[in-house]
Amino acid sequence: MAATPCCAPIAREPLSETDAADLAVMLKAVADPVRLRLLSMIGSHTGGEACVCDLTDAFDLTAPTISHHLKVLRTAGLIDGERRGTWVYYRIVPESVNRLGALFAPLTEPAPSKPVDVELVTV
Repeated sequence: MAATPCCAPIAREPLSETDAADLAVMLKAVADPVRLRLLSMIGSHTGGEACVCDLTDAFDLTAPTISHHLKVLRTAGLIDGERRGTWVYYRIVPESVNRLGALFAPLTEPAPSKPVDVELVTV
């Protein structure tokens, strides 16, 4: 049996206050071009995880700035990390990224239309 998604696409039904607040944190995190690139680099890296040492050279930014962006992504629940020796290896949290994707997933059928009261006027 297919798992029920945690939240419906926004075109199907209104989001609850809690879902909207949670999703806003994630959307805010990926609204930055550096963070969006980092998320993409981590997700597409061989083995599904990337060492911070593999990420820093792709940007003309200082290591503390990259660390800040990674922390924002981690706080939003989009990535997780594990320290191995002196390096931290990051990987995407599939449930969170899927939740974002499901929010804007194409609908297979249009949202149900609401009845409209129409008053006919004869002239």
